[in-house]
Amino acid sequence: MFTPSLHLPGHPHENMADAASSDPVAMGWMQGFPPPRDRQVRWDDASMWRFPQWRWGFSHMRALLPTASIPREGPVSSLPRALRNDLDGVELTTLAGVRMSWQQSLAATYTDAILVLHHGRIVYERWFGVTRPDTQHILFSVTKSFVGLLAELLIEQGKLHETLKAADYVPELAGWGLGNATVRQILDMRTGIAFNEDYAGGPGIVSDVQRMSMAGGLLPRPAGYDGPDGLYALVAGIAQDAPHGGDFVYRTPNTQCLQWLVERASGQSLASLITDIFWRPMGMENDAAIAVDRMGVAFGGGGLMAALRDTARVGEMLRLGGLWNGRQILPAAVVARALRGGDPAAFAHVNYPGNPDGSYASQFWHRAGGQAMALGVHGQGIYVDRAAGVVIARSGSHPVASNRGNMGVTIPAYDALVAALARD
Repeated sequence: MFTPSLHLPGHPHENMADAASSDPVAMGWMQGFPPPRDRQVRWDDASMWRFPQWRWGFSHMRALLPTASIPREGPVSSLPRALRNDLDGVELTTLAGVRMSWQQSLAATYTDAILVLHHGRIVYERWFGVTRPDTQHILFSVTKSFVGLLAELLIEQGKLHETLKAADYVPELAGWGLGNATVRQILDMRTGIAFNEDYAGGPGIVSDVQRMSMAGGLLPRPAGYDGPDGLYALVAGIAQDAPHGGDFVYRTPNTQCLQWLVERASGQSLASLITDIFWRPMGMENDAAIAVDRMGVAFGGGGLMAALRDTARVGEMLRLGGLWNGRQILPAAVVARALRGGDPAAFAHVNYPGNPDGSYASQFWHRAGGQAMALGVHGQGIYVDRAAGVVIARSGSHPVASNRGNMGVTIPAYDALVAALARD
C-alpha cells in the first residue's frame, strides 16, 4: 500500500481520535472563505498527509494535487437498487475477539463511503463526513489493480509477454534493479529490488516511500533535496538486492514500472488507457482523475481518484467475467487470469490479518476462498466474491495507513455480511 509519510507532525498514534470526533465536517476543515489558518488542509506544509486533516483531504485530492482527467461519456449505466434496512444489525466478531455490528464496523474502520452489490443490485449504501456520491475519493493502491488489469489485457493481445524482461520494453531500465525482472515477476511483486515500503521516516531520515512521494510531487521537496525528479526517474534508479522470483514483497515501484511497460507497449498514457478501456465504455456516473508528477506522468502506484459507484461498477464487471451493460469490457480470459490468485507459499511469510492462506498476483490480493481484493491504504477497496454474487466498494480515511490496521475488522465484517445475504 502507499502513503507519503506517517511521521510528520500530528502522527495519528500521538492523538488518535475516533471516527465521530475526527469527522471532517465536525472539525471544520476548509470551511469559510478563506478558511481560518488553523482549519486549512494544504499541500505546501504537508498537512494534507496528517490525521485528522486527511479525512477531508482524501475526498478533495483534485483541489490539492495536479491530475490528469479520466472523463466519462454517454448514458450512465444502470445500478439497480434493492436497499435493505436489516444489514446494519448484522453481528460479527473481529479477529481480536470484539463483538460488534456491521454498522459499528464502519465507524471502527473510519469508513467514508461504502456500497454493497448483491447479484448486481445495490443492497446497501452509506456516505459519511464530506464524502458524497460524486466525490472523487483517492483510491490509493486500488490503482495498482487497474494497472494489473491493463497489463493482463496487453498480455492477452500479445503486446506484452510475461517471460520477457522489463528492459526489453524500456531500455532505460537496463542495468538497474527492475531491468532484468520479467513482466510476470513485476506483475506479481516477486522482485528483489532495494526498496523498503516501510512508511517510517523522521528527523534527518528520508524513507524510500517519502523519496517516491517527492519524486511524484505528492510531497514538497525540501530545499537542497537532490533525489529523483519524476516517477520514471525513481523507477530507473532502484538497485537490485536479492534474486527476482522469490517470495512476494509488496513494493509500489513494481507497479510504477509495470505502468511504464504498459504505456510503452500500448503507446498510450495510463490516464488515456483507463479512459478508453473502463470509463467511456462502462457508462460511468462521474469523471475520474489520476495524480501526475511534474512531467505529467500518472502515479499508477496509488493516484486514481473516483466516485464509489463507479468503482463498484468495475468490481461488478470483474464478477461477471469482464461483461458490463451488455458489452465485453475485458476478455473473460483476462479476468480469469487476473483473479485466479498466486502462489500461497510465496505469500505465507506476510502473515496478513484475515488472509492466512491467501496470495498476491496480477496486482490483486486473493483469499483462499476465491475472493479477490483491490486494496489501498487507509481503507480503500473493491472486494469481489464471485461465488456469493457480492461486490463491496469502500472508501476510507483510517488513521493507520497499512490495511493491517483495519483488516482485523474488515474481513470478519465482510464475511458476516456475505453470510447474511446468503441466508435470503
